[in-house]
Amino acid sequence: MNNPRLPYLKDKANKLPLQPGIYIFKNKNGTIIYIGKAKFLKNRVSSYFRSIEKHKPKVYKMVQEAYDFEYIVASSEFDAIMLEWNMIKEHTPKYNILIKNDKGYSYIKISPKKMDDPYKPWSKITAERQKHNDSDALFIGPFASSFLVKTTVEEANTIFALPTCSKTISFDRSSSRPCLNFYIKKCNGACCGKISFEHYKDSVAHAVDFIKNGGEETVKHLTEMMETAAENLEFEKAASLRDNITTIKRNSLKQDVVFTGIYSSDAVAVAEDINNICISVLKIRKERIVDKDEFVFENIGTQKEAMSAFLTQYYSSSDSVPDVIMLYDDIDDLKILQTVINEHSNHSPKVKLIVPVKGENRKITDMAFNNAVHRLSHDFGHTPKNIASLDELAKLLGITAPKRIEAYDISNIGSSVITGSMAVYQDASPLKNHYRKFLIKDISQTDDYASMKEILTRRFAERIKENQTDPSFSATPDLILIDGGKGHLAAAKEVMQTFGLESIPIFGMVKDSRHRTRAISSSGGEISLRETYRAFTLVTEIQNEAHRFAVGYSTKAHIKKSLGLNITNAPGIGKRRAAELMKKYKTVSAICSASEEDLALTSGMTKTSAKSLKSFLDEYYKKDR
Repeated sequence: MNNPRLPYLKDKANKLPLQPGIYIFKNKNGTIIYIGKAKFLKNRVSSYFRSIEKHKPKVYKMVQEAYDFEYIVASSEFDAIMLEWNMIKEHTPKYNILIKNDKGYSYIKISPKKMDDPYKPWSKITAERQKHNDSDALFIGPFASSFLVKTTVEEANTIFALPTCSKTISFDRSSSRPCLNFYIKKCNGACCGKISFEHYKDSVAHAVDFIKNGGEETVKHLTEMMETAAENLEFEKAASLRDNITTIKRNSLKQDVVFTGIYSSDAVAVAEDINNICISVLKIRKERIVDKDEFVFENIGTQKEAMSAFLTQYYSSSDSVPDVIMLYDDIDDLKILQTVINEHSNHSPKVKLIVPVKGENRKITDMAFNNAVHRLSHDFGHTPKNIASLDELAKLLGITAPKRIEAYDISNIGSSVITGSMAVYQDASPLKNHYRKFLIKDISQTDDYASMKEILTRRFAERIKENQTDPSFSATPDLILIDGGKGHLAAAKEVMQTFGLESIPIFGMVKDSRHRTRAISSSGGEISLRETYRAFTLVTEIQNEAHRFAVGYSTKAHIKKSLGLNITNAPGIGKRRAAELMKKYKTVSAICSASEEDLALTSGMTKTSAKSLKSFLDEYYKKDR
């Protein structure tokens, strides 16, 4: 980093008090670029000037631009949050999380609003983001929730089988064949004469009634019409009305089953990748999801910091605060934030912040998390599974979601051949062209700790070589996983300190008695993986992959060493003959047990070469007797 002010900023940060408050970073022009709060000012601010190269991109840019900072000591964490929020509103710094909710209002459009002439376009129902100057259309709204508008329109069109395609429908514009929606009973086929003008007109009217009055009133009205049609022997019409009633009830039933007992709640969850975070808010009112908000930001801190800043801003300026805010994950200042939100919202009764662990409430927060994961997947091209597993692993280990994970394993076949492997995962997927293997050179006997030290020393010595062209060695991992427990971990950390890379998180991968992944080990003990399905699956896959690669190389190295020491040294036995012998007999021991006649029958061998090999092996193995 080329910020000449770093020594001054580090020294100033080290003199800060260990008290709560806010800190205000400014650039060279005196413009405020970031405002943050801290439980302990000294610890938080000084962290910006340590291990700078490991900062997230946005944090790195902010520190690079920082010229000076100010701070305000607060009497409590509550006061610090209030100060931070008021200052952010006033200055809107470019590196802070700033919620910009520009959704505006949405409308339901019926166009044309009247159907008097079958030869003119027939009405369609659509969701619109704006109210256009269209005198021939009927607009219902405005609605604050675009999600509710879209859902309601989809529901109405589905129930009454109204067309959603772009075709203009009228008697003089009929098609010869219907589209797929007709065959799967999602459309009444009006475009190809499958329904009469009057029937279509009635369906639109029923759909508008459903939109305006809701399901219960529409069912009551349609039931009366069905009974009248049946009395008049209009059985086809009665059957159509019965199907509409059934569909409405089925849709309502689904909502009742999924969200039973939740009347005024928001479910809030955050997911992250290496550079970005997404916060998703699902709004549940009267047992139905009525709206969804999603916000994507560049990642500048921990998930807990992001959630704290978001909740303060979002609910301090919201017109619709629920009785309960349900969070997917716990945050440090939960009770303080609850007090802050209640101070701003004047909501009665008091708003509660909870972190559900089971039941219907947990299902809703899980849904919010999955929505956040899918938004990141859609926007940045990752798979939802990978984002979710990395997010869960990061929360479990207390780190930022790692982009690059390197895993190391040792494999021994006796003490004659010791090998190691480096398996690499990028965005939770194996990056096989970055895998590297190591043949231990400095250890003459089985010593896993010393072997691990040698592997890591050689790997990170390659990283700092001038003109390093190997992309795997030049890269810096975000997380290192070691196959083993505390001893392996201590050996690895010692090496990382030597290279000044102690800020890279290192954890061990512990197996049970059946050689299955059981836990993650750290300097503070073990972290169980059994309760975290996605993280458990990912770590197990990484551990198995590192082990597979180490054992595969170890086996090849052992065979090569066996060939080199015991076979190819024999007169008349080259690599080709040695390979044929190993192909036939599999092991050197089996070759030793074979008779001279049998050896001569091996492809590529002669009686002379077989005699020479037999004499060599007999002489070689006398040493072991």
